[in-house]
Amino acid sequence: MTRVIGIDPGTVSIDLCGIEDGRVFLDRSLPTRAALTDPDAFVAILAQSGPLDLIAGPSGYGLPLTPGPGVSDHDLGVAFLAAPGETGGIGGVRAVARVLARSGLPVVFTPGVIHLTTVPDHRKVNRVDMGTADKVAVTALAIDRQSRREGIPPGEVSLVLVELGGAFTATVAVAGGRIVDGIGGSAGPLGFQSAGGWDGEVAYLAGTVTKTALFGGGVRTVAGWDEARDPEDLAHPGTAREGIAREAFVEGVVKVVTSLGAVVPSPREIVLSGRLARVSAVRRALEDRLAAIAPVHLLEGFASEAKEGAQGAALLADGLAGGSRRELVEVMQIREARGSVLDHLYVISRDTARQRLGLS
Repeated sequence: MTRVIGIDPGTVSIDLCGIEDGRVFLDRSLPTRAALTDPDAFVAILAQSGPLDLIAGPSGYGLPLTPGPGVSDHDLGVAFLAAPGETGGIGGVRAVARVLARSGLPVVFTPGVIHLTTVPDHRKVNRVDMGTADKVAVTALAIDRQSRREGIPPGEVSLVLVELGGAFTATVAVAGGRIVDGIGGSAGPLGFQSAGGWDGEVAYLAGTVTKTALFGGGVRTVAGWDEARDPEDLAHPGTAREGIAREAFVEGVVKVVTSLGAVVPSPREIVLSGRLARVSAVRRALEDRLAAIAPVHLLEGFASEAKEGAQGAALLADGLAGGSRRELVEVMQIREARGSVLDHLYVISRDTARQRLGLS
């Protein structure tokens, strides 16, 4: 019997999901800002959860499977891709990860898509964000759900996951139960907050691209909304700009899923997950346009509060600790992950990237 916790460090919330022998014992969603303000209080919540076999920690863009005590400040700098003093993006979560790593709790940091050996190197050329560690966790949940729903082993699962998050939109392709490709949020289609993949000429015209810039230019900006506007407002666009934003969002997802047909030509299903997948009008629009490729399903987890990423991270932790999801972890080859998010750069050198991050 295993007792584990999975953590999903989202842009809006940090979610915690604990399972013991398949039973949920921790199911919480905390504002990200609160966790960043007081990392010690966040870690205390975990410490108060009782004896634990493993915690799948907040891993940013990911690391090869690494226990907390073995994580260096250099590792965290690469995992969270933020230069010293950079306040935008997920760099702030690095402080939480550092405190957690030094806490004495049984923490492990998990890989992103780019670390997985199941993704061929030629698909990684000049890529960093092919899907953060939490996207790997969401994919684990999707694989587990299809396997159990259809009564097939994890090794027979095939799907395309579309993660419609509160900031980014990302996609992950699965064949034979293994992640074989991914298009991360900062390289993918329009997100609710993020512009997704930038046109290089736009980056040139901007002059300097900050982390904050990567979190702007999305649906909310295109629609002309302030930060108070909710994704639900996409259901009924009332202006020309709102109509453009919704159409760009939906069509962008369809284009990317269609392109992944080159890798997984006949998936069993397309799985929608994330905050915007809960907006019924958006979900219906995607279902209508994607149904010609494969049946479209909303990812249904097993917790009430914690997001899908935390649930998937808990499943990975369970499998890594020798629990009932051992086969899931083995098929996904999580333990075989290797390398760095900087290993496949050609347009700039790895040394240049490290200097940008303030790393020697």
